[in-house]
Amino acid sequence: MPGGLGGSGGLGGSGAARGGRPAPWIPLPRTSVEDSGRPLPPLAELGEAAAPPPPREWEHPVLTSLLGAWALAACSAEETAAVEDHLGDCGPCADEARRLREAVGLLHRPESLDLDPGLRTRVLDSCLDRRPPRIPVPDWAGPYDAETARLDALLQDIRDSDWHTPVRLRWFEDEDMASRRTTVAGVIAHLLSVDGLVAVALGLDDPLGDHAGRAESPAARTEAYWGASHGPPTRAVRGPWREQSHDLVRTVAFAGSDRGTAMRPVSYGDFQLPLQDAMVDRAFECWVHAEDIAVAVDYPYAPPSPRDLHRMIDLAARTLPTVLAARRQAGLATPTQGRHLVPAGEPGRSLRLEIEGSGGGDWLIPLDSPAAKGSAEHEVAHIALDGVEFCRLAAGHVPPREAAAGRLGDATAIRDVLYATASLSRM
Repeated sequence: MPGGLGGSGGLGGSGAARGGRPAPWIPLPRTSVEDSGRPLPPLAELGEAAAPPPPREWEHPVLTSLLGAWALAACSAEETAAVEDHLGDCGPCADEARRLREAVGLLHRPESLDLDPGLRTRVLDSCLDRRPPRIPVPDWAGPYDAETARLDALLQDIRDSDWHTPVRLRWFEDEDMASRRTTVAGVIAHLLSVDGLVAVALGLDDPLGDHAGRAESPAARTEAYWGASHGPPTRAVRGPWREQSHDLVRTVAFAGSDRGTAMRPVSYGDFQLPLQDAMVDRAFECWVHAEDIAVAVDYPYAPPSPRDLHRMIDLAARTLPTVLAARRQAGLATPTQGRHLVPAGEPGRSLRLEIEGSGGGDWLIPLDSPAAKGSAEHEVAHIALDGVEFCRLAAGHVPPREAAAGRLGDATAIRDVLYATASLSRM
């Protein structure tokens, strides 16, 4: 079939193409000399073709024109070598090269203007090393002072619209996770109202004012504050919250190291904490909710310093025996199975809580009585967790069954302690 696809004028053929024109000639692939089986020609026969080219002669104007590219590290290896050899012999070009390099140093990408989060701590530590404060802040109030300052720095950076970004408060209640939807401004209102428990204990004004009523628990106070507002909280809540946090730190600082002040009871409705523990508790909640806000507005936020984190973990570990006993009375933990309560101060069955990472340590948790003494000789179980993971479990942000914990020993005791840790959380 002439001129058709089945004709002889195909690829590499010698037939005529359509219209009577000859088909284009396409050469067949060539065979490499290495694959032909024939020997390669000796190098001597190649003569001057095999010799390296003579070095290039670089003229002064050419080298001068390359100085800018050399300063920007944009020259080839050959050009760079030629320029640098020339700079050793030519003083004017060397001076010009130095000026160009200094100018290039000014063209680097501008660094972030945000201050290093650890700068405040380093500056204060340096100042206090040189001259102790006239009115020092007690050690147990340091975490609250640091965490409120870090949260306030976050709030300074966010936009006006971010204050209405949805945030979900999460905690663990009985045997399951619970949550409450609010906004960034609503979280600050929550911190303001619950910090008011410490303010009342110190004789300061209650942020709820006339709306306090019978709202004694943190959740009841938060709902009362939210309900008393004419509209959803706005960024205006930042001022009262920060002013109150300053007042709390200032008041405990002026009280000095008086033991009576540190042990003054702070009521949370159905339980009490001494003031020194309540301040650490408020620092812990400030950090947890600051992380909630940071996640909502996509803001980087680091854990507390190791020293402050250790205080928070220690408070949680000391509270666990009481919470474990309360869960057992409510039927939420395994009964003691006929064992007698251990007399106060006596050693009893214990679980070793090992917290790894910064701020960590070891704690022996008595299992059968809050008044018992933790004992290594009576250790029946061992749990190992990262410090931040333990705190998130205690904040109700990690379900107990999903906690990344190393476990060894009595499985029932381990389960009870993990659930008791999650039960430390509240709204």
